[in-house]
Amino acid sequence: MKKVIVVGCPGSGKSTFARKLQEKTGLPLYYLDMIWHKPDKTTLTKEEFDEKLHELIARDEWIIDGNYSRTLEPRLQACDTAFVFDLPLEVCLAGAQARVGTKRIDMPWEETELSQEFLNYILSFSQQKLPRLLQLARQYSAQKQVVFFRSRRECDDFLKSL
Repeated sequence: MKKVIVVGCPGSGKSTFARKLQEKTGLPLYYLDMIWHKPDKTTLTKEEFDEKLHELIARDEWIIDGNYSRTLEPRLQACDTAFVFDLPLEVCLAGAQARVGTKRIDMPWEETELSQEFLNYILSFSQQKLPRLLQLARQYSAQKQVVFFRSRRECDDFLKSL
């Protein structure tokens, strides 16, 4: 396990898992949100983002946390291990709400509220994003280690097994 992606619905615990995995493995951790978003809440261009992502993928070791479905397949091609979070909607909503008002190292600003746009993204994730994510993960599972988590307990158990 040298090149790892962590994907799934916001609020599912991806970033927390990625930090704990980094502690266990010593692999460098990169948050796609920190690359895409600027502190002033603007974003890079797609071209700038793609260039930075390409530079990351070319490195020998990494954990990359984040969805960005447009770039999922290249990350799946480059990784040796993928962790796919497929947790219940209620867990994801509670996780997203719990981090409002807290300083996070995976975002360049502190969220003061759960925006309607972000809430809608979470609510629609299982219908609009998850099917493609699961399809691609299954497609690459013959060549890569793909681990599906359906509960936070499964995440914790995996980390304990390392």
